[in-house]
Amino acid sequence: MFSIKMRSSLGGKNGVGGKHISGAERIVKSCDVEKTVSSLLKRARNHERGKADFINLKIQEVNENEAVRVPLLKITSKKTSSKSEGRSFAKSELLRIGVSENAVKNAFEALESLSDSLRGAIVLDADSGERLDSFGMRGVRCSNMDVADKDEYEKKLSELGMAGEHAREALVLASKVAHAKGAVAELCWSDDPNYVTGYVASQKFGYTRISVMKDLGDYVGGRVFFVRLPIDLDYYIDYLQNQVVLVEV
Repeated sequence: MFSIKMRSSLGGKNGVGGKHISGAERIVKSCDVEKTVSSLLKRARNHERGKADFINLKIQEVNENEAVRVPLLKITSKKTSSKSEGRSFAKSELLRIGVSENAVKNAFEALESLSDSLRGAIVLDADSGERLDSFGMRGVRCSNMDVADKDEYEKKLSELGMAGEHAREALVLASKVAHAKGAVAELCWSDDPNYVTGYVASQKFGYTRISVMKDLGDYVGGRVFFVRLPIDLDYYIDYLQNQVVLVEV
């Protein structure tokens, strides 16, 4: 199997700085490498956030026997009509999961104060609300994950009326994050200006898709990972960034 990762940006120099346009990754069989590369290139060059002038592709063979397999989170949806309604519901869900009021407040303040999107995630102590990572605007990247069976996964999403790349990728990432040792919850809304949906996820209650979490046209998005101490932070970050995970339906 091969891991294929794409990152694209506009402006900057040699891919450093500038505006983040898009990023995606897949883990595919050898016979699907060329088709997947073509699809990701097309996505980078025709994205709603702009036309990238820098595209980085990384292709690396991975050992399927070293992959950790985790189950797909249970999926529920909450229909909201405004950003304020969506974020209010997300706060109540995080409290229901067991995140403290202070940690919820700090998470929303951190995301709502962003002037540009985070490439990764903020890691917060679910009890104290203290930020535990030191990656600044880069955040902690969750990488090296995909579905174990693409056809079965896409069939399930289609049955739930959740077709499209946004839902596909968010569910895979959320499932990997939720099964990390010490994980409590995740909060996210997209940086794509025409996609206003966000979610709250946890191993405890699953993935809750919230239909409106930001204003249409807003280019700023981000995510927060809540964890509970004691935790080996280096091990946790290594799992998120490097451990190959295949999500099973």
